[in-house]
Amino acid sequence: MKTRALAAGTTETRPTRDLILDAAERRFAERGFAGVSVREIAADVGLKNQASLYHHFRHKRAIYEAVLTRGVEAMVALVATSVGSAAGSDLAADVSRMEATLDRVVDYLVEHPHLPRLIQRAGLDDTRYLRHPVTHLLRPLYAQGLQVLSGTNMRWEPAELTQVAAGFYNLIFGYFANAKLLEAVTQSDPLSSASVARQRRFLKRSVRQLLGPAPGRAVRRVPRRDSKT
Repeated sequence: MKTRALAAGTTETRPTRDLILDAAERRFAERGFAGVSVREIAADVGLKNQASLYHHFRHKRAIYEAVLTRGVEAMVALVATSVGSAAGSDLAADVSRMEATLDRVVDYLVEHPHLPRLIQRAGLDDTRYLRHPVTHLLRPLYAQGLQVLSGTNMRWEPAELTQVAAGFYNLIFGYFANAKLLEAVTQSDPLSSASVARQRRFLKRSVRQLLGPAPGRAVRRVPRRDSKT
């Protein structure tokens, strides 16, 4: 009921298509693709019937793919800011860029807290016709993450970048994907402003630790060129 009322109150200011994607994101994150009906999504948005929803999407799979596309493409755009920055100059600059990107990613996940769980469920779903669109969407994000990491002055060897990328993914997305479990275990709201602020500080400290130089290893720096030569 709360979701329906919320949708009804925002219909005038947001396009119906966006409201459908918001409702579908929450539903698919909670129960996966097979556990959600188009009728439920239409009801959440406040549409009279599911036929109205088909004016915007051909079928349930199209809704699912649109929800994933919206979330993942936003992540790709955020990470692209780090890829586009000049990397490799020095460790402090690398860490600063990563922290700035983290801020933007966390801000987006606060606004879309169901997205990490949706991606988590997509990874577990072995439905054959869903596997291709899921991997097609997530591979660019993975490739961008590796590109960012490979351009930094850090303690890890190239062969270890896959593990580093997986570690970053779990640090960032795992917190939001497992918010309900954390709430049950800690008896506190992991998505409250105070909790998110603590998680943000933890992520930045983790970045500094993970990207810092290995013990006894000198930090590699790119020599600066004299503009007159």
